[in-house]
Amino acid sequence: MFAIIAAVIFGLALLLDLANVSLGSVLDGGTLLTAGLLCVALHLAGVGAGARALSFRRRR
Repeated sequence: MFAIIAAVIFGLALLLDLANVSLGSVLDGGTLLTAGLLCVALHLAGVGAGARALSFRRRR
């Protein structure tokens, strides 16, 4: 899930950079880049994958 969010953020950052659009002093290309890298790091760390329940079923 975090990988999809990161892809959307990176795509938005690219479009804003190509169009030379500024959304204020707080939300700029560096902020979006950092947010995207944070999402990628969380994805690689396994956050948001959900708890895997232990299965006690017998194998057939």
